[in-house]
Parts: sequence; structure tokens; C-alpha cells
Amino acid sequence: MDSKLVAVLGPTNTGKTHLAIERMCAHSSGMIGFPLRLLAREVYDRVVAIKGAGEVGLITGEEKILPPKARWLLCTAESMPMDRDVAFLALDEAQIGADPERGHVFTDRMLHARGREETMILGSEALGGMVRALMPKAEITRRPRFSTLSYAGAKKLSRLPKRSAIVAFSAEEVYAVAEMLRRARGGAAVVMGALSPRTRNAQVAMFQAGEVDYLVATDAIGMGLNMDLNHVAFASLSKFDGHRQRRLTVGEMAQIAGRAGRHQRDGTFGSLGGEEMFRPEEIEAIEEHRFPRIEHLYWRDGNPDVSSLPALIAALEAKPDRFELRAAPEAVDLAVLKRLADDPLVIERARHPSRVARLWEACGLPDFRKVGPEHHARTVQRVYRHLTEGSGHIPTDWFAGEIARLDEVGGDIPALGGRIAAARTWAYIAHRADWLADPKHWAARTEALEEKLSDALHKKLTERFVDRRTTVLMREIGADPAMLDVAVAEDGIVSVEDEPIGRLDGFAFTVDPSARVGERKRLLAAAERRLPKERARRAQALVDSPDMDFALMSDPIGIAWRGVMVARLAPGRTLLEPRIIPDPAIGLLSVIDRERVGQRIENWLAGTLTRHLKPLFAMAATGGDLFTPPRVRALLAPLAAGGGTMDRSGMEGPLNALDSDDRRILRAAGLTVGTLDLYDSRLLKPEPMRLVAALSAVRAKSPMPALPAPGATVTEAPGALPGFRKVGAKQVRIDLIERIARALHDRRQAKLPFVPDPALATSFGVDAATFEHILRACGFRAENGGNWVWRSRPRAAPSKATPQSPHFAALEGWARRV
Repeated sequence: MDSKLVAVLGPTNTGKTHLAIERMCAHSSGMIGFPLRLLAREVYDRVVAIKGAGEVGLITGEEKILPPKARWLLCTAESMPMDRDVAFLALDEAQIGADPERGHVFTDRMLHARGREETMILGSEALGGMVRALMPKAEITRRPRFSTLSYAGAKKLSRLPKRSAIVAFSAEEVYAVAEMLRRARGGAAVVMGALSPRTRNAQVAMFQAGEVDYLVATDAIGMGLNMDLNHVAFASLSKFDGHRQRRLTVGEMAQIAGRAGRHQRDGTFGSLGGEEMFRPEEIEAIEEHRFPRIEHLYWRDGNPDVSSLPALIAALEAKPDRFELRAAPEAVDLAVLKRLADDPLVIERARHPSRVARLWEACGLPDFRKVGPEHHARTVQRVYRHLTEGSGHIPTDWFAGEIARLDEVGGDIPALGGRIAAARTWAYIAHRADWLADPKHWAARTEALEEKLSDALHKKLTERFVDRRTTVLMREIGADPAMLDVAVAEDGIVSVEDEPIGRLDGFAFTVDPSARVGERKRLLAAAERRLPKERARRAQALVDSPDMDFALMSDPIGIAWRGVMVARLAPGRTLLEPRIIPDPAIGLLSVIDRERVGQRIENWLAGTLTRHLKPLFAMAATGGDLFTPPRVRALLAPLAAGGGTMDRSGMEGPLNALDSDDRRILRAAGLTVGTLDLYDSRLLKPEPMRLVAALSAVRAKSPMPALPAPGATVTEAPGALPGFRKVGAKQVRIDLIERIARALHDRRQAKLPFVPDPALATSFGVDAATFEHILRACGFRAENGGNWVWRSRPRAAPSKATPQSPHFAALEGWARRV
């Protein structure tokens, strides 16, 4: 008796797949071919719950679960074992036969895959004509949609209803939308074909359980992945189909939109953003489930002649003998085969039909990495070479090495994605029955590797949904094609329709005074509509910039990013804690971007000060520590507040009060108690001096002084400089003065008249007049005959700062407060 052949046609949410599962389970054995690995896995889990794990098998390119007594099989269409005898057989989403890339596989299954007792073809209503023409004996059953699907218009992200799915057509766009949802709505589940089944199931479970109210996915959800959705929003209506960027067909739009509303609950669809994307005729067709009929299906010989290489290629390029069928475009497997047909090694080994069949089997290795036929052919050639030498198996050492090379969860998102794609290649090889000596072992290893990498990628993307690309990826979402073309050049020039209207320096836009007056307002308004996107891009760039892109500017005193001022400094609580006042243009950023930019600027300033002024921070910490002796605090606290240097003359009382333990603390802190000054020599290096000068100027609300060249010890600068002392007409660095004072130490001790050696002044790089001023400051006095003698340095009155004096007590109390 002939097998019963039934075609069940209708839109989404008509229960076609559910019917096929019920019919299969009612038979003694069965098999269903699906378009997606994820869908096959989903139905496998459902059938296992009905029949038990020992009775059900799963066969996909990268995954095979096949118990010895399995009677019900769930497969991808490409992996259906055509020689398997089953009572029931079904093909899901058969309208994919019209797809140029995979269509020939579905057409072959429609024409040749049959169940012993019943065969069921599931597909769109548009497939009806092809079913009648190619399978005239088929019984066609049409099923109406259980619920109503209606258009809800364009909605901004903030107005999307709960239980919504946003569909995008690239991984980057998926995560960009997910990042926006994380900021605005607390998070979203993510579903993509590149995720492992376990990761995908965990994401869907999170959505189904109500932990998040939104789901972002690729068009994979259009192929029968069932979720509790009320609304489907399209992030765009175009996708790259492997050859070109094109607009979705109405059928593809309907397939995706139809995921909204399940069973008797109505659903809605629309676009994401403030602008309409759908055309009126598309909306009407989707709501009424009216789509253009499929006029042809793609075909390729599913059982080609393998007697020789030329015969195989000729069979795969043969034209169909029916006008309803068209020859399939050259797929990757055929492109690889034709390249290898010119390889001397392949020509030498593919002389027997069994070797030709083996070659065609190797060419079926999918290009998961999307490297193209030329590069992929090299991988296939190596696999074929191993399969046709020695034991006929791929060497275990080579295979294990490739797996080990991928077993790394570090790196950025593209690196993880590339490893997952490569892991799928090795998983496919491991699931070929006779390509490896121990396929079962390596299948388990590759499965564990793919799960590990997928989980790492999911974790990384969940933590930060590719923040770096969000602003760029969102440009096309909701954009008005009629909007004037706005461009921002590398030098910041902003142009509208090639008309320069101003420039964007950092985040601040300045109108070009030469712009035409009559169009000025219109052009400015057009630019401002797009400038938020450019500012957001620059905000992300600032956040991601290395420290070398930032600098402390002196006029005015502030922080520059890539040469443009983004913040100025104002007096803060202490010298080391200035307030950061962001540039007013930063206020035009979003709240989140403002916070991130401000935090990055704060982090840079804090890191720079900590790195170069570490002794000053230590000085402030020790001076403010209640466990530090009061006499030491009385020195260190004002010293830190003064930028790390202090005139000794007013501190003789506290200095004289120090005991040996106090002095040990000061030496450990790096403090030099000089003849004229107290200082830390580490703060006299060029960069610490520059930072102290800037902080002191901010504290005093005065301009930053012009600093001498790095390494200079004597200068004629008029104003006060950190680390320098005014000596006569010159300013001399205080550590040089101390070196001169120590060189004259013996003269001071002897208190005998002496004549200064001019060579001594020259060796220190000071002129004679300056040297004399230094001598006087250090306590020497000139006498008749050019002699100098030690007298004493000017001292403050002892009553000003003795341990018993009110002045000392005030200093001590002030130190405690600091």
C-alpha cells in the first residue's frame, strides 16, 4: 500500500510542528527534519519527555545522540539519514526549498524522503503550488492561525510592551540593542544561532520565567522557536544574505512577526524606533497572511554519480528536468570540490569511486568560520589527505592539538566567536562515524569545548553587551533615510550635504560664522539631530582611551583629551583633592555617558596624581594619622598642604622639639630637614613639580606660573615657584641651596673667616652675585677684605613655636583637624 502523503500548510502559530510531533509519536518509529539545530534540539527534549531518552535520537551536523534502540529521530534537514526506514517522516519549513543557499537540500527531502506509512510536508501557504505540481498525490491541509496578528506601529525602546522580542540581523546589532535594554529596562535575554543549545535554553528559560521582560534575537526565532511573546519589534528590515544586503521579503517578515501571540492569544508586530519601516502593502499582507506564491524551488542531484571526479562535478551542475525546479547556485561544498579537482594530490587519490565518494563527503564539511571557499578548501584538502592514507583516520595528535589550541576562554568577543566557529568545525568532524579512531570520545570533548566557549562568550556579552559598539550600531535603527547627510571629518569639521557649518571640538559644537545665513538654522538643526550620535561615539572613545591620550593643561588649568579641554580644575577639600568641573558640552551627553566620561576623567587624574605625587600623599596620610606623634604631625600636615616644601624659619620650635623617634619617622618619610627648607627631594623632579604648581595655582585661584625647563636649577622667573627659593634676582632650587650649604658646613663649624672659591660657585652653576645671596641666607656675613664668616641664620622668635607656646598648640590642633 502507498504511503500517505500530506502537506500541512499555513502561517505561523497554526500548530503544524505540534501536529507532526503528535503524528510521529503515534507511529512505531519516525523522523522529522528541521531547518535549525536549535529547533531540532528543542523538539528532541519534548519527545524524550514522552518516549524516554533510550528511544529518541538527535542528529545534527555538530551533535549526535543515537541510542542503540532509538526509534524516533529529530534531525536537521541536511543530517537526515535517508537510508533509515521509519514509519513516519516529516519535513518542517519546507518553503526553504526556495532559498538559493540551502534550498536544494529541502527540495531533495520533499521529493525523496518518505515514511513507510505516512509522510508530512510542513510549510507556508505559498508552497501550495509547488506541492500540487511536484507531488500531485499529496493531500493538502490548510490550517488557519490560532490568533490574530496585527500591526502596532513604530515604538521607541522606552515604549516597548513587556514580553517583547526585538529581532536584529547581525550579532553586533543584537548585542547593541541588548545593551540599550540593559540600561533602560534592566536587561534582556539573548538568542542567537551561534550559541550552544545549553546557553540558548538558559537564556530562554530566563525570559520564560519572567526574570527579564525582553528578548533580543536574530531571525532564528522565525523558524519555529516557540516563546511566550506578545510583540515582535524589528530593529531593521534588511539583512545580508551571504551575497548582498537586501530587504526582507514579505514572507520572511511574516515568519518572524508570527512569533508574537501563541495559541489563542493575539500578538502584535512593528518596528523599533520613531520612524515607520513597513510599507502599507507589507502590513496588509502580513496581517491577512497573503504572500506571493513560490514559483520555483532550487534543485541539485541529491545522489550524484561518484564514478569519477568529472562525473561528480557534472552531476552536481546538471539542470533539472522540470520547469518548477531551478539549478541551485554554486554552494560552498561544490566550490570547494571544483578547487580540489585541480589539486595534484586529490587527482592522484580520487581515482576510485569510493575515494571520490570520500572526497565529496569531506567537501560537505561546513564553512563555520565563514572564511570562503578558497581558504576553506585548504582545510578540506588536509582532512581528505588524512582520510586517504594510513588507517584512513584523521591523526589523533593533530586533532587533539587543534582542540587544545581552542581551549581558552580569554580574549575579546571576536576571538571567542572565532574559537566557537572553529570548535563547531571539529565537532562536525568528530560526529562522522569513521573519520576518527575514537569518534565517541572526541565528540564528547568537542561538545564540552563548545559549551565552555559559548558560556564564556555569553557571560562576557551579558556583562557588557558590547558597549564599545553600541552608538555605532544604533545609527541605522530608526533612522530617516530622507534626513540630510551629516558628516564629521577627522579634524572635527561638521558638514551637512557637504556644506561646512561648524566644527566639533571634543564634545562642543561651534557654528561656522561663514555658513549661509538663510540656511543656518535648518543646517544647524539637522546637524544637532545627528551630533548626539557622534558625541556618544566620542564618549565611548574617551572611556576606552589609554592614559596617554589625556594631559593636564596649564591655561586654563584643566584636563585635555586628545588635545581638547574636557574639564577644568577648581579648589577642593585639600590640595590633592581638586574638584573636576566637566566641560559644559559634556552635559549634552546621556546621563549614563556623562557618568562614564566623568568617571574616566576622575580615574585619570587620580591615577596621575597618585603615580607622580606618591610621597606627597604619604606625607598627608602620615600627617593626618592620629597615631603619628603630634610633633611630627605638626610638621607633616602643613608641609603636605604646602605641596611638599616649606620654609624652615617658621618651624624651628617644632623642629627643636623633635626627639630621636620623631626624626626617624621623618627620615623614613623621605623628608629632608635642610638649612633653609623642609622638602622631599622626590617632589623636585619635573613632573611632580609641574603637578604641584598646577594644584597650588588651583588652590590659590591664580594662574599657573611658567615653569623652568626640566632639570633647570636656577631661573629668573619672577613669581613664586614650587621647589625654588628667591635668592637675590634669581630663583634657585632648594636642593641646590642645600648642597651648597653642606659644602660650606666645615666653614660654618669652624666660624673662621674665609674667602669663597669662585670655582665652587661655578661648579654649582650659579653666578657670583647669586652665590653671595645664598651665603647670606645660610648665615654667613661679609667682612673687610673679602672675607666671609659664619654668624647665624635669622631665626623666628622662640616664643612663636615652642612646645609650651600657644602657636605650637595651634599648629598641633590644626594638624589633628587635617
